[in-house]
Amino acid sequence: MNNMLGKKRNVACFVLPALILFVCFSIIPLIISGIYSFFQYDGIGKMNFIGLGNYLRMFAEDRHFIKAVTNSLILVGASLLIQLPISLILAMVLARGVKGEQFFRTVYFLPVVISSMVIGQLWMKMFNSDYGLLNGLIRAMGYSDFNYSWLSNPETAFLSTVVPAVWQYIGYHMLIFYAGIKSISPDYYEAAQIDGASKWQVNTKITLPLLAPVVKTCVIFSITGSLRAFDLIYVMTGGGPNHASEVPATLMYNNLFRKGLYGYGSAQAFFIVVECLIFTFIVSRLFKKAEENASAI
Repeated sequence: MNNMLGKKRNVACFVLPALILFVCFSIIPLIISGIYSFFQYDGIGKMNFIGLGNYLRMFAEDRHFIKAVTNSLILVGASLLIQLPISLILAMVLARGVKGEQFFRTVYFLPVVISSMVIGQLWMKMFNSDYGLLNGLIRAMGYSDFNYSWLSNPETAFLSTVVPAVWQYIGYHMLIFYAGIKSISPDYYEAAQIDGASKWQVNTKITLPLLAPVVKTCVIFSITGSLRAFDLIYVMTGGGPNHASEVPATLMYNNLFRKGLYGYGSAQAFFIVVECLIFTFIVSRLFKKAEENASAI
């Protein structure tokens, strides 16, 4: 096997099918979207070249787009400050070998494998103003006349979609953290125990520094996933009411497939890709020193 994989021609045979699929379904559509973004195009008629007109329209004229970008950044903040810390804490607890470890690992990961459409419908029922679980709990606490419409009020519609978006992928990042913790050599912990280190010192001086590459991966996944969020928000609110819960992907979908603005929608799609690449580069640079320290331990 080692001899076979040592030859570049053999490696290319294994890589080529995946590379062809990646180019056909990722690179080529991205290039086409980039080209369309410089044109005024409805998908059928003549393409009129307008240069950076679509991009200028996004940032200078379209207030809904600015609102959508702001919402996506709020989702990024919620993912980094709520989702990842909870995932890390759960991973640390499970990695100690608690009773029922495999059961809890499966339960926490279960929302990840459920379709976002199903998750969206589930949380829509929970936020329902008439028979929703949330309003029901508030009524049970003594507010019998409480009848708040969480998803149809512009003040709370987007925040109501942030809750399930954060909740759904806690188990995903938890499993990544869990695998990273399990891969750390027990020798480090044995040496720390001999030296009389506390649990806090073990976590902050051993576990977290050695987890730097894993943390970087989860941060990148969390940021890029939030920036291109679509399905859950689209199911629950469709970007409404009055564009209050709009994110770039829902706005792009409406412009492309409902309004027929292929040029403008492609510019928004291309912006999402560039935005994800910029954040990925920034995170990689920020974690570079931490990864070097982890490899030196």
